[in-house]
Amino acid sequence: MSTQTYPLLERVTEPAALRRLARHELPQLAQELRAYLIDSVAKTGGHLSSNLGTVELTIALHHVFNTPHDRLVWDVGHQTYPHKILTGRRERMGTLRQLGGVSGFPRRDESAFDTFGTGHSSTSISAALGMALAARQKGESRHCVAIIGDGAMTAGMAFEALNNAGVQEDARLLVILNDNDMSISPPVGALNRYLAQLMSGQFYAKARDVGKNVLKNAPPLLELAKRLEQQAKGMVVPATLFEKFGFNYIGPIDGHDLDSLIPTLENIRELKGPQFLHVVTKKGQGYKLAEQDPVAYHGPGKFDPSVGLVAPATPAKQTFTQVFGQWLCDMAAQDARLVAITPAMREGSGMVEFHRRFPARYHDVGIAEQHAVTFAAGLACEGVKPVVAIYSTFLQRAYDQLIHDVALQNLPVVFALDRAGLVGADGATHAGAYDIAFIRCIPNMALACPADERECRQLLSTAYAQNYPVAVRYPRGSGAGVAPLEGLEGLPYGKGEVRRECQGESAGPRIAILAFGTLLYPALAAAEKLDATVANMRWAKPLDTELLLQLAATHDALVTLEEGCIQGGAGSAVCEALNAAGVSLPVLQLGLPDAFIEHGDPAKLLALQGLDAAGIEAAIRARFAGLSGGAL
Repeated sequence: MSTQTYPLLERVTEPAALRRLARHELPQLAQELRAYLIDSVAKTGGHLSSNLGTVELTIALHHVFNTPHDRLVWDVGHQTYPHKILTGRRERMGTLRQLGGVSGFPRRDESAFDTFGTGHSSTSISAALGMALAARQKGESRHCVAIIGDGAMTAGMAFEALNNAGVQEDARLLVILNDNDMSISPPVGALNRYLAQLMSGQFYAKARDVGKNVLKNAPPLLELAKRLEQQAKGMVVPATLFEKFGFNYIGPIDGHDLDSLIPTLENIRELKGPQFLHVVTKKGQGYKLAEQDPVAYHGPGKFDPSVGLVAPATPAKQTFTQVFGQWLCDMAAQDARLVAITPAMREGSGMVEFHRRFPARYHDVGIAEQHAVTFAAGLACEGVKPVVAIYSTFLQRAYDQLIHDVALQNLPVVFALDRAGLVGADGATHAGAYDIAFIRCIPNMALACPADERECRQLLSTAYAQNYPVAVRYPRGSGAGVAPLEGLEGLPYGKGEVRRECQGESAGPRIAILAFGTLLYPALAAAEKLDATVANMRWAKPLDTELLLQLAATHDALVTLEEGCIQGGAGSAVCEALNAAGVSLPVLQLGLPDAFIEHGDPAKLLALQGLDAAGIEAAIRARFAGLSGGAL
């Protein structure tokens, strides 16, 4: 850490110590916590803007509530670094999001203060309600608090939970809306617009000005009116909205004002039934650069806090996300039917330029994956060509819609699945480990697995040309660095290719490696050591059975390779196809094991799973050393 000292923060080794601090010491604690947070994230990378916005709120919650007996459930979880620092993990923050280190999200197995594991959005109210009703059933007296961001309130699940919670009149549940007017992408939708208009509208502004003129000659009353102003805002419509769900609405209040937060929370603690507190915070609070550009500082890498983020001297390799973003713009320029849909991940999915160039054909539906998929289905019914840009892990949230609304009706929707495979520092909640398995079992669906950036662009074009649903999966970051071609020509549908032929000069068995996706390149490196054939399969569904059977007929054993779960994955598809053809041949399936993979450096994680060149070679030698024809 820097030379800066943190005298108060160092005394807070757990929330009980925080509760022993005098009230007047808490603003200094907030200053130290914010400074420590900036210094720490600058050295490790991680989420910054969202955490800077929750410093005072976190202090107030742990000061007022008896945690961990009282439960705090943080939505999404990327706003919990202050919570981690105050709950005994300050000394380990230097290991944040590194292999074996502190997770970037709440984890039940990491701390008793992490009462519910989160990583996806809009789950907090449901979980906190479950905890509150469990406490009621067991006769335990405890408060359960859900802290949910304004962006997460766009998801239907949040409102389903509110609807359920509002009728539980004796539940000790508090929902805190952390309103920072800034999800990762700008918040969207009618609800957000309606609240903003009411809070800033002419009716409210004129009423406020009239009140000031009337009371200006009565200073005590004017001061009282100013104090009531924030509460009066809440009386206009948020109170009406949330009280219709059965909640007692309070707010909005300043989420950075401890003198407001703490008394309000203390009062709420004594109330019965479901409570809803609306706090207004600012992303990046206290760090000017993050305040000015909260998106850039949402999840920065390492940086110098005194300088801020600096563009690299040499441009990084083009990422798969950038390849998709360029393809999307190029295809839209060629085909006026194309529309693009994202569930609140404009920046993460590489759609900023498309939004700028084709605003009328860009649809950010908020954190609402289920709606995004069925919305795309409705567009496709009318002859529009929707492209849904969605992380692999988030498509899981819309699985019923994928089956029932798109595939069952055989609608031509393209799914661009970013973050397929391991994602590194974000860990298991964000890993795209299951899309091959859960897509290939759906009738009418097809799934392409490009090996590099060039193939990604080409296979997106192939997917777009089909008249039924097709997904294209690609990883986070860069690949082998194969530059995409400028045109929009596709690759043959459902066909792979042989990239290396076994020379057959050794006495060992003839091995063919069938690679699905970017693991083609470590497979080629391993094949040089083994003298093995390597096939770039390109498609998990439809499987190129012609190529498969040709390889099976000319080799002693097959190896399947995928950056996805082995159970039900592409390797399973190969085994099923061999069985259907009556072919009996040894098959080694390499991929992700039946376990959740921890956070850490992506290359190191792949190596630990045996999916780098050395691991692939070792696994093949170990498995096929006993085949007739000699050892490898």
